[in-house]
Amino acid sequence: MFELKIDNAKYWKDCISAIVGLVDEGLFNITNEGISLKAMDPSSISMISFAMPNKSFSKFHVEKPISIGLNIENLDKMLSRTREGESLVMKDSDNKLLMEFIGPNGRRRYKLQLIEVKKSVEKEPNVEFDARIKINGEPLKDIIKDAGLISSYISFNASKGQFSVRARGDSSELEEFHESENSGIMKSMEVSKGAESTFNLEFLENMVKSCPAGNDIDIALKSNEPMKLGYNIGDATVTYYLAPYMEE
Repeated sequence: MFELKIDNAKYWKDCISAIVGLVDEGLFNITNEGISLKAMDPSSISMISFAMPNKSFSKFHVEKPISIGLNIENLDKMLSRTREGESLVMKDSDNKLLMEFIGPNGRRRYKLQLIEVKKSVEKEPNVEFDARIKINGEPLKDIIKDAGLISSYISFNASKGQFSVRARGDSSELEEFHESENSGIMKSMEVSKGAESTFNLEFLENMVKSCPAGNDIDIALKSNEPMKLGYNIGDATVTYYLAPYMEE
């Protein structure tokens, strides 16, 4: 049995929006520490690790650790009806997740059937990254959109003092360079060894779109290894891994 209350229902909706772009179902683990989820996308190209501490909730009662499987697309649809000023109570009820929205104009309840998740993820990839970059989220979103005009893939290159992006299409090409010392979007960069890899743009767009305005995004790279990308949504942390594109 559990009962959770969050005073700003929109905050929970924003967190779920960061998940639904990659996975359509997942197993949420609820313990005294908070809520977490690890899941692969259906193609097994990307992974998300999500964690939200109990302090994000105004009420957090869990009798014992529990895992609940949910269709995240359906959960996101219900949360899309969140209205301004509403709080949200979530509890288990007859093998369903009961969600009660409480606002100035009354209450309404949704019930979402719990499901058996076919595949869960225990661990995150173990990669010794050679480059770590902290970058402002909004300009990175723009870079990814720019690259999407040209190609379905984007290459990231980190070397001493410079982070560059490249996209190549059949008839056009984009290159963009940022030096950590004088770039308005770069916050910091640590490079022990140069790193370059190419990634699917559609997956990257889904990863960065939920980063709140004004927040930084952390990127970790190693040549021809999965990249790590993460940011905060309030007290919640969202971490993604994306396998590189390898030309056949």
